[in-house]
Amino acid sequence: MQRFAITAIATATAAPALAHSGAHLHPHAGDPIWLPLFVGTVIVGALGLLVWNLK
Repeated sequence: MQRFAITAIATATAAPALAHSGAHLHPHAGDPIWLPLFVGTVIVGALGLLVWNLK
């Protein structure tokens, strides 16, 4: 569990500092791919809450 916590903290704090200009395969927040992922996450979360509350 401690290894997971250290990895999560390191990822959350170091990832913005590692941003760079140049060609790379991973998208950033400025790219339009985040919108469908965000909308899909919100829909799945809303449906999950709906199912949870209908129990």
